Amino acid sequence: MEKIIQLRPAPDPATLIGSGKVDELKRLVEAQQADLVIFDRELSPTQTRNLDRALHCKVIDRTQLILDIFARRARTREGQLQVELAQLNYLLPRLAGRGAEMSRLGGGIGTRGPGETQLETDRRRIFRRIQRIQHDLDAVRSGRKIQRSKRQSVPLLAIALVGYTNAGKSTLFNRLTHAGVVADARMFATLDPTVRQLTLPSNRRVLLSDTVGFIRNLPTTLVKAFRATLEEVTESALHLHVVDVSSPLAAEQTAHVLKVLAEIGAAETPHLLVLNKADLLPDDQADPETLRRRIMADAGEVCQSRAVIVSARTGYGIENLLNLIDEALPADPITRALFQFPIAHGSSLHFLHEHGRVTHTRYKEDVCEVEAYVPESVRRRLSEYVIE
Repeated sequence: MEKIIQLRPAPDPATLIGSGKVDELKRLVEAQQADLVIFDRELSPTQTRNLDRALHCKVIDRTQLILDIFARRARTREGQLQVELAQLNYLLPRLAGRGAEMSRLGGGIGTRGPGETQLETDRRRIFRRIQRIQHDLDAVRSGRKIQRSKRQSVPLLAIALVGYTNAGKSTLFNRLTHAGVVADARMFATLDPTVRQLTLPSNRRVLLSDTVGFIRNLPTTLVKAFRATLEEVTESALHLHVVDVSSPLAAEQTAHVLKVLAEIGAAETPHLLVLNKADLLPDDQADPETLRRRIMADAGEVCQSRAVIVSARTGYGIENLLNLIDEALPADPITRALFQFPIAHGSSLHFLHEHGRVTHTRYKEDVCEVEAYVPESVRRRLSEYVIE
């Protein structure tokens, strides 16, 4: 209903914006009959309490808004636990600012006697709930670790889609893998990681994961809470950094994503710059190299990674993207090999057909000779059958 921007040399410790601005804001709240004021900045517990009292309406800050959005988007058990953990850690230091009712004396069953205040009781309950959630999340992470180790036992490299929220990652994920995950023009529509298999032009198979979108000034508590989700990013061999090239804030958003990647220890992973939403650009601005240089220069980064311009919605540039992914995975180069399988070893022959490109097959008595182009990791796995 109204938007206010304030410039001041330093934040006011009591109210963030100062008493004069609080009076101005109070008049606006009364005039508009607003029931919510959102600050695009993190408020301290004291500032939240003082603003609540002064404005006579609900006051939330940037972190709480993001947490509320996360709570609406979480679908899986893991996502719900992560959101609840972040919410409780955010709420704990702010209990004291919730009014005089938190100071009343307890004295019922479950308290430590009539001398324990309601505030102390609530804190104790929150601590217990946090410990329980952390225990449950540890179980989830160990299960995810087992799943990841099983995936890693099969020689498939992992690729992660990263990027600013609403850059089109889920739409691109669906275009590449036909997965049918939810793709919505909303912030944080994807909270839970989805992993699907992707076949490259060389017939090499990789695992592609869709991850949560990043945002500027991502609260530290959220980075910690979503550690299990972000592990898909840190464990990947290649990042597809999806950028909404039609946005006037593309360079700024790119810089924020690179900053978060550095915070979670994934800055050194090779990445391709995927300039998405080409269908929204004029034809004379569709040169990927020019766009890459402009975006990275404006982001203040020196980046030698290659760029490809695509439209996840229309399919434009997807073939070029797949070829670039093939070229950008040098850790598992494609080689030609001649295999000889005993007829009884059908599972190994099936594995070769699954993960390589077979060009010729010959049957001789009790063996099968196969010529194929395979990733080096597959060749090593089937080394006992290699004859050339």
